[in-house]
Amino acid sequence: MSHTEDRKRGTLLAARGIHKSFGTNHVLRGVDLEVGRGDVVALIGASGSGKTTVLRSLNGLETPDAGVLEFDDGPVVDFGAQATAQARGRRDVARTAKTNRAALRDRSAMVFQHHNLFPHRTVLENVIEGPTQVQRVPRATAVGRGEELLARVGLADKRDAYPHELSGGQQQRVGIVRALALQPDLLLFDEPTSALDPELVGEVLTVMKELAEEGWTMVVVTHELQFARQVASEVLFLDGGVVVERGAPAQIFTDPTEERTRRFLQRVLHPLD
Repeated sequence: MSHTEDRKRGTLLAARGIHKSFGTNHVLRGVDLEVGRGDVVALIGASGSGKTTVLRSLNGLETPDAGVLEFDDGPVVDFGAQATAQARGRRDVARTAKTNRAALRDRSAMVFQHHNLFPHRTVLENVIEGPTQVQRVPRATAVGRGEELLARVGLADKRDAYPHELSGGQQQRVGIVRALALQPDLLLFDEPTSALDPELVGEVLTVMKELAEEGWTMVVVTHELQFARQVASEVLFLDGGVVVERGAPAQIFTDPTEERTRRFLQRVLHPLD
């Protein structure tokens, strides 16, 4: 299914007015984000701009202080209302908030920067952990799906290997398979190549490009601007906890309208100029 065909099915996720502070550090300052089914949304910006906090807010790893997060058929989470009610001691609201965070995680799966594989478990055991322990998928079903996915990324022969026996690129491909095994609606990637040696980056980006071509819905925090330019359906440039500019890759990378975007791209794309 093409991106265009899949996007006609509508919006998968909308985030409105997301705020998040850590102590006195106001990291997100009213971020809006909309992800259509089959879209690949790339978040770019300097370190500390809030990209990872946005990503972690989308699946409940971080709890925003305010804002609304809405999946197409649930859940709908109003973080500001929850925070107010919890401050007033409403235990029912606290229970609802916990349920909603779990529901957010049910809709998405995260691929982390540093793999986060269990070192004492084999590749296949890492892959089937979520389906069997969280989703209660029968072990035989999870194993069959896991083996199929490992073969899909060229790691069928590594099913019984341990993470320390793999290259960084292979470990990250296992991390992607682990996310796919959960069969999520939304894949979240947090700078998935930034911890890899340069020669290993390509094998991970190739898998991600193939997933995009298959119609997976993805939000990707990345410094790989060429990947964002080639694969993303929309690019958001964040700075200081706000979305400074958003648009199609061709517009953002060729003719950005905001001076902050132009300065960032100049520094990253032409560092010696």
